[in-house]
Amino acid sequence: MFNALFGAFDPTTINPTQMLIGLAVGVVVLIILVTMTKVPAFVSIILAALLVGLIGGVPGGEIPGIIAKGFGGTLGTIGIIIGFGVVMGQIFEVSGAAEKMARIFIRLFGKGREELALTLTGFIVSIPIFCDSAFVILFPIAKSISQKTRKNLVVLAGALAMGLVVTHTMVPPTPGPIAVAGFFGVNLGTMILMGLVVSIPMTIAGLLYIKWVGKTLVIVPDENGEVQRLEVQGQNLVDFDLSAERDKELPSGWLSFAPIFVPILLIVLNQVLKTAFTLTGFFEGFLGFVGHPIPAVAIGVLIAIYGLGFRMPKSEIMPHMEAGIRQAGIILLVTGAGGALGQVIKDTGVGNTIANAIVDWGLPVILLPFIVATVVRFIQGSGTVALVTAASITAPIVLLAGGSPVFGALAAMVGGVFFGYFNDSYFHVVNRSIGITDSKEQLKFWSGATTVAWAAGFVVILILNLILGGVM
Repeated sequence: MFNALFGAFDPTTINPTQMLIGLAVGVVVLIILVTMTKVPAFVSIILAALLVGLIGGVPGGEIPGIIAKGFGGTLGTIGIIIGFGVVMGQIFEVSGAAEKMARIFIRLFGKGREELALTLTGFIVSIPIFCDSAFVILFPIAKSISQKTRKNLVVLAGALAMGLVVTHTMVPPTPGPIAVAGFFGVNLGTMILMGLVVSIPMTIAGLLYIKWVGKTLVIVPDENGEVQRLEVQGQNLVDFDLSAERDKELPSGWLSFAPIFVPILLIVLNQVLKTAFTLTGFFEGFLGFVGHPIPAVAIGVLIAIYGLGFRMPKSEIMPHMEAGIRQAGIILLVTGAGGALGQVIKDTGVGNTIANAIVDWGLPVILLPFIVATVVRFIQGSGTVALVTAASITAPIVLLAGGSPVFGALAAMVGGVFFGYFNDSYFHVVNRSIGITDSKEQLKFWSGATTVAWAAGFVVILILNLILGGVM
């Protein structure tokens, strides 16, 4: 026993059953720690990695090195981007760029289509900003529209919330999707494009459900801004003034969108041109540099700092950026811990064992990340933790079983949208802001909406995987 725990590491000598027991115990302990105790997710994942290794048969002296390897390897590829993304999000919040985007979309789609404008606003804004923060920033616009037009706040704010949560979970550079892309080895250009493709039907399905709920659940603010319940939805009584004076206080539309679109354009352009043409010399080097996620997002951050923050003195904007960097700390720790757990699973050989079993049983390998993310999301509430956990556990298995890394990653991300309820902070932010206080109505409204989006996403992924799984 002593030699087994502290001798030399030889994966070929580990009993497959012992590997599976180690993985099962580690996952169960992880779920218990993050749902029933006050142990932080970072500590919980590392403890689970230690258990998987020890019980799975890895000598104790080898486990710290494996954990360090997985932790450092994961953050070496995505840690910088996460830090940049969080800083950019802080600048969006304090500069008014997020509000400017909303106003542009409302003008673009016209009065009477406010819910569509708010959905698209959320869909775009949450790519770089956490959905909780973005909803708090943009909710006053939805409330003001409802107050002026007498349109149902449940539908308007719900449309905004749905657009925010879907791209927050499905599209880099938010931390969860970045981490998942790293675990599955999918480049960010592909992840952004495919994440957007799957996000569109998810958002439409969620919005249709919210509009259906809005037929019987009607809330409209009165002239003092206090929410009130109505039996039926009111009619448009007053035209909504988009206030040119307020526009003068906000950054321009070009500057508001540039920090988001420039990095995405550079990354996608690099991928498209490399695929379509044989690039050499200067062009290959230049595009390979500016189209790499780290320089591309760095350019976006610089645009945000010097474009959006130019009106703010350094003494005012610096604390906000530093606050963003502090927020990135826990994200980086949890992400790195997920990489450590994945490395232990990979090095024990348990991935090979499960992959071979899946092949023998004929189960679609794409179900694994989806199911794991769904279960973790339901039990502990955080979509980001669900994505990281599912990807770290299942990515080695999916890849070893010959599954598509792209659709394996997408399946994990879709699972993170499932049934937002009481253990999810966003559930409370959305419901309480709107004025929905009854628990049953909260579940019907937001839990139902996220579940509909989750189901739509999974159906789309299954179809796309059947068509494109062999080439992506």
